[in-house]
Amino acid sequence: MPLPEVKAKLLEGRRGLIVGIANDRSIAWGCARAFRAFGAELAVTYLNDKAKPHVEPLAREVEASIVMPMNVTAPGELEAVFERIRSEWGELDFVVHSIASAPKDTLRGRVTDAPREGFLETMEVSCWSFIRMAHLAEPLMKSGGTLFTMTYYGSQMVVENYNIMGVAKAALESAVRYLAAELGPKGIRVHAISPGPLATRAASGIAEFDELLAKAKSRAPARELVSIDDVGVATAFLAHDAARLMTGDVLYIDGGYHIID
Repeated sequence: MPLPEVKAKLLEGRRGLIVGIANDRSIAWGCARAFRAFGAELAVTYLNDKAKPHVEPLAREVEASIVMPMNVTAPGELEAVFERIRSEWGELDFVVHSIASAPKDTLRGRVTDAPREGFLETMEVSCWSFIRMAHLAEPLMKSGGTLFTMTYYGSQMVVENYNIMGVAKAALESAVRYLAAELGPKGIRVHAISPGPLATRAASGIAEFDELLAKAKSRAPARELVSIDDVGVATAFLAHDAARLMTGDVLYIDGGYHIID
């Protein structure tokens, strides 16, 4: 579905970082579109030189004033993005962390059999990078702000083929609660957004994902799949002062699928 007509620039004057755009089907892209529609100024990152040609046109579309590479496993790249934001903007209002990754053999194997290296890589990209971004964002959120990360129902329930990513997302959701408790006194709110299944590039690594999409559509009370724009608009709302006393939660945007046994 297209973005709803925006009649008020509710986030005008706010500045934020969007991490995780790979293409126009990315959840991070839905967030970037929504935040920009509500008037926010954006910084956008791309994974590497291979991803750059796919992300740069999208960054231009949302008039991103900062566009930089960020591979969180490459030494210094994450810190360089926040240093650029510090030097050009001086402060930051929100961060959207929408990245997760696991080596294919680790993701498609049993959790019981997860190799150490695969486990550590999964946790570094999918969980620790959010904690590190919170650390770097804290001094820039001088008047408070909001940190967002993306999770999934497989963190709470065993979802077939989700495997090691379910473990990583459970750790990520716990990190959200601890960060919310620690940063709350500074006016910094922290949320985990849990969309229903989406046909993104990241999801393509999960075996039998088409069956998961079909199940979600048939069983969700809304009887439809969530879109990246649904996720983006709801996330952007949570960055507004109207949601200033909401923090530390996992917020489901899935047509109600998570309430069905």
